[in-house]
Amino acid sequence: MPDRTIRLAVLGLFILSVLVGGYLYLTGGGARLSIADVTGSRPTLAGPDRRFVPVVKVPKAVGWTGNATPVAATGLTVKAFAQGLDHPRWMLVLPNGDVLVAESNGPRSKASGGIRGWFERKFMQRAGAGGVSADHITLLRDTNGDGVADFRSVLVAGLNAPFGMALVGDQLYVADNDALLRFPFKPGENRIDAKPEKIVALPAGGHWTRSLVPNADGTRLYVGVGSASNIAEGGLEAETNRAAVLEVDIKSKDFRVYATGLRNPVGMAWEPENKDLWVVVNERDELGSDLVPDYLTLVEFGGNYGWPWYYWGGNVDPRVPEPDQDIRQYINRPDYALGPHVAALGLTFAAGAKLGPAFANGAFIGLHGSWNRRPLSGYKVIFVPFAKGRPKGMPVDVLRGFLNADEQARGRPVGVVIDSKGALLVADDVGNRIWRVTTK
Repeated sequence: MPDRTIRLAVLGLFILSVLVGGYLYLTGGGARLSIADVTGSRPTLAGPDRRFVPVVKVPKAVGWTGNATPVAATGLTVKAFAQGLDHPRWMLVLPNGDVLVAESNGPRSKASGGIRGWFERKFMQRAGAGGVSADHITLLRDTNGDGVADFRSVLVAGLNAPFGMALVGDQLYVADNDALLRFPFKPGENRIDAKPEKIVALPAGGHWTRSLVPNADGTRLYVGVGSASNIAEGGLEAETNRAAVLEVDIKSKDFRVYATGLRNPVGMAWEPENKDLWVVVNERDELGSDLVPDYLTLVEFGGNYGWPWYYWGGNVDPRVPEPDQDIRQYINRPDYALGPHVAALGLTFAAGAKLGPAFANGAFIGLHGSWNRRPLSGYKVIFVPFAKGRPKGMPVDVLRGFLNADEQARGRPVGVVIDSKGALLVADDVGNRIWRVTTK
């Protein structure tokens, strides 16, 4: 057979494999379980679906048009508190009612290199992520009390992928991607010109969001730091002080690992009845559409929640070499599954909310939405009822409609907070808006 014929045959086989692989990449691996099956205190866990081409389904980000809004639960209504923002991610409500918004699109080096990195960048662009990051904190103020911000200013500029914020006394703490910073600040001020004071360095890159909450007396801060990878494929050294909640002593500027094995802990909040720290966690990918459920859990000091070796307690991830000693008996099982790949990010408890008795005791959670499940999951805000400081019952949709009829993303919810008047605020980083949910 002539060399040219061989080359053409090889090229043909290559093109065929690319087409077949692309088809499987875009269409394969549909879920066999419903979201409800993989939700709650006792979720159904399917077997791992380890396919050569992982499941991918990325809805195109199109934003909101006209007067369209998300759909609120019965008895509630929603309108835009602020529009025209630049990837609003996280919020902090100040004692005077002002709202701080971290506008950030992440550090520039989020995607890995090579073919995988190329695909990741394309997916992020389609989903409305990637690109230039505003890297500032905006102050929003409703001066006339009509539920719409009519004053805004850039409070702090020149940050590095800011996310979590906390006010302790007259100091504003900001969790950048690579450092915990402190600024002098008093509510009512519209701009901070002082240079930041660095409290501690934080591991940069990887899962880049750094959530932040203070304890009751303002002596310690808790920082959520996600992993650098999916399943520690870059080695455990690269995961030092990651996949963890860190506890920072404000006075000494020292920190320790408070809890570990949390692949990507994002929203954190104190449960008002028992005063426990809770977190929502994004679990691992590429085990199929039905695994692994993201979750809501109480964070125990010294707790290990299994990543990268185990998921949902002692379930072994077959892709990860087991540790030298079997530690499954020491692994904390999460409290409450939220469904696979929902991308749980925002968390706030209902203390102070004025949304009626159905939403008086429990947790509001922003589900940013899946990129690797068929069908899509998340893309809404839910409420998990609590009783005696623990989740009880199935979640209730608070805001939905972030996907249009063509499964395009009009918005994606991230942070959730209760404002000074008891309304729920929701940051929408694709719609570039803050939504405000109230009773009718």
